[in-house]
Amino acid sequence: MRRKNPNKREEMLEKCFDCFCRNGIEGTSTQKLAEACGMSSGNIFHYFKTKDEIIIDSTAYCMAKVEDDFMANAPKDLKEVPQFLKKIPYWTAEKHGEKYRFMYQVYTSPRYRKYGTEFFKGVTERYTEYAKSLEPKLGIPWQVIQPLIYIFVRASVHYALFEDEGYLLPQLRLLEQIVGIISAKQPDKEKETEIAENKEKV
Repeated sequence: MRRKNPNKREEMLEKCFDCFCRNGIEGTSTQKLAEACGMSSGNIFHYFKTKDEIIIDSTAYCMAKVEDDFMANAPKDLKEVPQFLKKIPYWTAEKHGEKYRFMYQVYTSPRYRKYGTEFFKGVTERYTEYAKSLEPKLGIPWQVIQPLIYIFVRASVHYALFEDEGYLLPQLRLLEQIVGIISAKQPDKEKETEIAENKEKV
């Protein structure tokens, strides 16, 4: 019996997910999934037991990749935050809007809701790690960063789903104000360095 190639399966998850995003659950047949993967409908079940398994696994795998893509654009310091806030919601809608719409179709369905519950438990864990990774870059405690991430991601995803700036913009303004307050309280590291150097000269 041949062993399953994990890399091949991951590649298929992405192709199947794209197919679902284009056609929806009901509009995506096993034949369409197989064609998207470049194989026969019989061969696709060498990698998956059922269509439900494809839906569940492809959604979880690909949406976790969307999160990674999102965080790869995270600001490297406080100065980059304002531009990040202005740019990313629109970038998210353009690049990932279709994916978010399908994810919500899946996870709000009674059939798959329990898998959504598990997925979002993982989201909480991942956002905690993201917040911790941003702490040294932004100079803000991760416990403060984490809820800001939730607000920002929720606003961005809502915009990706509905292109509703009435919902998006007030939350972006709130985040900008919070970051502005935090920035004003941050020590001026360049000035501290200059003072330290002058003391050494004296």
